Amino acid sequence: MKAIQIVRPGELRLIEMEKPVLTEKDNVLIKMTAAGICGSDMGIYHGTNAAATYPRVIGHEMVGVIEEVGAGVTHLKVGDRVIVDQVVSCGHCYACRIGRGNVCGSLRVRGVHIDGGYREYMAVPEHDCYLLPKTLPDTEAVMIEPTTIAIQSCSRAGLCEDDTLLILGCGALGSSILKIARLSGARIIVADMVEEKLQEALKNGADYAVNIQKQDVVEQAKKLTEGYGPTVSIDAACTKDSLLTLLNATGNAGRVMTMGFSVAPTEVNQYVITSKELDVRGSRLQNKKFQTAIDLINEGKLDLAGTISHTFPLEKAQEAFDFMDSKDKSIRKVVLTFEEE
Repeated sequence: MKAIQIVRPGELRLIEMEKPVLTEKDNVLIKMTAAGICGSDMGIYHGTNAAATYPRVIGHEMVGVIEEVGAGVTHLKVGDRVIVDQVVSCGHCYACRIGRGNVCGSLRVRGVHIDGGYREYMAVPEHDCYLLPKTLPDTEAVMIEPTTIAIQSCSRAGLCEDDTLLILGCGALGSSILKIARLSGARIIVADMVEEKLQEALKNGADYAVNIQKQDVVEQAKKLTEGYGPTVSIDAACTKDSLLTLLNATGNAGRVMTMGFSVAPTEVNQYVITSKELDVRGSRLQNKKFQTAIDLINEGKLDLAGTISHTFPLEKAQEAFDFMDSKDKSIRKVVLTFEEE
């Protein structure tokens, strides 16, 4: 079967690998139909994702159809459309025991530490599969995984209707966070350097927009909150200076969420954190949030229609990655598709 492998940073190859077979543990065989390209996938490609190991078949936004089930499978059947949880945890370390398996001490992530979804077939445990909403196309279903990341970050932030939230970055991650954050009732400020993305965010529920090429985000955030600053800030840009920007912008007793994976040094001002008694919290992956996202879709509270801007067949993955690198303003979410045999 065909697969896309990052051999080493900067080197992407279309390879042939053995089709997986079912085992007692990996008891569901999935024929892949769509897989998203995430910023962290680009980080693995460029060598800036500190968690990745090489060579690696990447892809953690994974959608497909069940082709075969093992003897012990009880809830899934051949023909079911599913999305696959990317988190593989041990179940017995401290993090797992307190219900935070997404930061398991021996965490393995599909597409990062073990092979992921950029391949024609995958074999995984039944409990890692979630049934897709019937009305959701496979390409758009890919966005359920980024939605779980958004749900996790808002959950970690303790976001509620009394908050004013600042989202820095209106790309795929920021847009997903906005979709979830608006369900909380919080006031929402978005900040980005691309005016088109800001206008789209306003249409999708943001209350205020700040163009960081024309305005100072710290000054504007305070102006929009009567001088206090947002009570929650989420870094969906993950640049070298974005964390310090949000520390400066966030009001006293606020929460600042960091989600980046760069190991490059970044400036942090202790006085700003201590004097305002800020909570600086990491948010990684998701912690069994797939069903939450799917329930929101089925209840009509979350609409993923129109979120995919471009698709490429698996064989043109290099072209897709080059396009992502172009930073074309039309890019929202890019998805790889798998052609029928």
